[in-house]
Amino acid sequence: MNIAPLQLARTQFTASLSFLALFLAFSMALAWILLFFKLRARSGQGGWLAAYRFWVRIFALSFVLALASAMPVLVQLASLWPGLMDKIGNVAGPLLGFGVLSVFILKSCFLGVMLFGQRRVSDLAHTLAVLMVAIGQVVAVGWAVALQSWLQTPDGAAIVDGRYQVYDWVSVIFNPSFGWRMGLTVLGAFLAAAFLIMGVTALQALRRPLVDGERQAYKTALVIALAAALLQAPAAWGLGEVVARLQPAKAAALAGYWHSGTTPSVVLLGVPDPAAQRNRGALGWSGAGGRWLAQDAETGYIGLDKFSGMSPPVAFVFLALRAAWLLGGLMFVAAVLSFCLSFRRGYDPAAMPRWWLRVLTGMMFSGGLSVVLGIWVAQVGLQPYVVNRTVTQSEVLSAVPASTLWWGLAGYGALYALLLSAFIGMLFHAARYGVVPVRKIGGKP
Repeated sequence: MNIAPLQLARTQFTASLSFLALFLAFSMALAWILLFFKLRARSGQGGWLAAYRFWVRIFALSFVLALASAMPVLVQLASLWPGLMDKIGNVAGPLLGFGVLSVFILKSCFLGVMLFGQRRVSDLAHTLAVLMVAIGQVVAVGWAVALQSWLQTPDGAAIVDGRYQVYDWVSVIFNPSFGWRMGLTVLGAFLAAAFLIMGVTALQALRRPLVDGERQAYKTALVIALAAALLQAPAAWGLGEVVARLQPAKAAALAGYWHSGTTPSVVLLGVPDPAAQRNRGALGWSGAGGRWLAQDAETGYIGLDKFSGMSPPVAFVFLALRAAWLLGGLMFVAAVLSFCLSFRRGYDPAAMPRWWLRVLTGMMFSGGLSVVLGIWVAQVGLQPYVVNRTVTQSEVLSAVPASTLWWGLAGYGALYALLLSAFIGMLFHAARYGVVPVRKIGGKP
């Protein structure tokens, strides 16, 4: 199969970003959920400490995998796109540096106390360490989102002699899409963690009676899932309007809008046909899609015919967005039904029908999949650019031959499959056997 080096590089980098985003989402949301468990445990209510002790193991594993998967992304920035930092280094360098510094401070100062110091420091000191880890996770992710959103909607910097020079750091960080992207990132992370907890608890309920900590973890995750699934819609609406204003080619591809000046529709389902420049089997509302499309005074709504091949792969981003919509809707319905089925039973998942527990178990990673789909829409939707409408990927592509890229893609794919399998295996093992009690230092065994 003869695949161009550019396509192989895109695939390899997108796969690495997807793996990183998945475990960043789990670790960031679980840190805040663990803080909630810890605060409730300080009030003296039973079960919350057990919930904390179980899920802190999953958080630690997610954090390690996120940290490990960040390295290939940084390596690929240099190996796949060697010309990129020459053009945007003045912007990307400080943002990446602050992100790395945030992780270093988090890891060296507070993470050790959180994971290993519960029996060595006071309860208040340990709770403060958990708080700082949660804040540090958001700050570290925030720097990454700032860079990603700047690539999509650059502001606060201008190209001088082929390189971006910063003239306003506030505008760079808080660029037009940063707020909406950060909101969707946080909501997606909480949705991923919530369905992970609900799925694990449902699996446990299928095997044995639940203890207090497991029921409380389920109730917490259910409330989070309801809130996050509901709030994702307005956040996605807002980001869509920003994309329409500043990324017209991406907006047209996401909408499947081929011909400028025609009546725009909201296409819910369909299969884009680039050769025929139409959507086959389209189902939607005619005349309702203008809000998410760019306009000009001459032609009205701007379609894909205006971009002469400088648009993203339409079929991929179009279908990825619809898959994200469908998955988001399914998660909202699942959260509502879970609430209805467990409301009168004290939010005890063991009281729900076994068939529904199997559904929740099957949806354990649905939130994580939605995070990955979001990365695909954002990253692939930016093509063929690496910085929107200024720097193309082909300009900064490495001269590495296709055979080397194939080996790299196969190696990274095997590594990510192995790490993901290990994570799932350890998660299922913990769900089955629980947490082994640790003897307090100086106490009786």
